[in-house]
Amino acid sequence: MLRTPAWKRYNWRVIWLSLAYAAFLLPAVYGFKHALIPGAWKYVAAVLPALPIVGIFVAIGRYLVEEEDEYVRMLMVRQILWASGFTMSVATIWGFLDNFELVGHADGYYIVVVWFFGLGIGGIANKLTLGERGC
Repeated sequence: MLRTPAWKRYNWRVIWLSLAYAAFLLPAVYGFKHALIPGAWKYVAAVLPALPIVGIFVAIGRYLVEEEDEYVRMLMVRQILWASGFTMSVATIWGFLDNFELVGHADGYYIVVVWFFGLGIGGIANKLTLGERGC
């Protein structure tokens, strides 16, 4: 991906949101593991780590809006399409396998992990199909 000003802002947002994710996740895991979180606070502790991930999705959307270079924006859109198609395919296949009790049930948050993996596949696809222009 070309390093445009919008790309740099996007990267900073993702870095800060990733740090927030770690800052919320680590205490939540520790608190649940050691039964330190009382009552309704468990819901707060469970949701807090998800919020920075939601923020990363917002950052991706903001990047698409802020990116002025149409070609670079198109590269990111292609990556998002690859990620979404890959994720929906994996979720559909896994859902049927799970429904017929051929695989174990997977926690819902793994769908985000699969989507980000698909974003990487989209980046590779850009590179392979567009060569140096797709980096």
